[in-house]
Amino acid sequence: MPGDHSSKQYDLDLETIRSKVLLMGGLVESQFKEAMSCFRNGNLEQGKQVIKADEQVNSLEVSLDDACSHLIVKRQPAANDLRAVMATLKVITDLERIGDESTKIARTANEMHLRGTVSALSHYEAVRVISNTTAGVLHDALDAFARLDEKLAARLIAQDEMIDHEFRSIMRTLITFMMEDPRTISYALDTLWVAKAIERIGDHAKNIAEYVIYIVEGKDIRHTDYVYTKLNATS
Repeated sequence: MPGDHSSKQYDLDLETIRSKVLLMGGLVESQFKEAMSCFRNGNLEQGKQVIKADEQVNSLEVSLDDACSHLIVKRQPAANDLRAVMATLKVITDLERIGDESTKIARTANEMHLRGTVSALSHYEAVRVISNTTAGVLHDALDAFARLDEKLAARLIAQDEMIDHEFRSIMRTLITFMMEDPRTISYALDTLWVAKAIERIGDHAKNIAEYVIYIVEGKDIRHTDYVYTKLNATS
């Protein structure tokens, strides 16, 4: 009976942590959305709010790290339970870094619009597709974590190549603009910086999907072709 009670309490403690992680996920998802809105419309106040929101994300990271550490010490989880806690810690780190990248986008947007630089290049249209793709992957990665859906996670990991391809396409386009008209260099570099931040958000979303598979299947699939093998086997 004591062991049974301890197991139930552990489950409750872990579920409380998972709920707060999903809250943190919702915050960074909103932060990314608002940062891209600021980049599109040049709303300086909106950019400041995105930057301010990062303080709450950072605070959640610290409190969740502490909660996971206490859970490990107090409940001493083993095997599958320990794996779930360790993966959750990694998800927390990736979410915090998504918040950092969104903050970079907001800061860059504010700087661009304060300078009032005018260019033939539409800065938002240059990154619109990669932004929408990445926002979708991030949303689905959080959904996969919430439901521990390893099949959805595997599909999301495969989509990361699409984001990388879109980033390379943007880079080629911006380099062409800079070569044809040196006056666009500053503007194009800022846009490229934003595109890189979006691509990094995609990487962090992919990491979250990989941790879902680690929790469910106990396999560390980083730097492997596991996903492509699995998708080919089920196609």
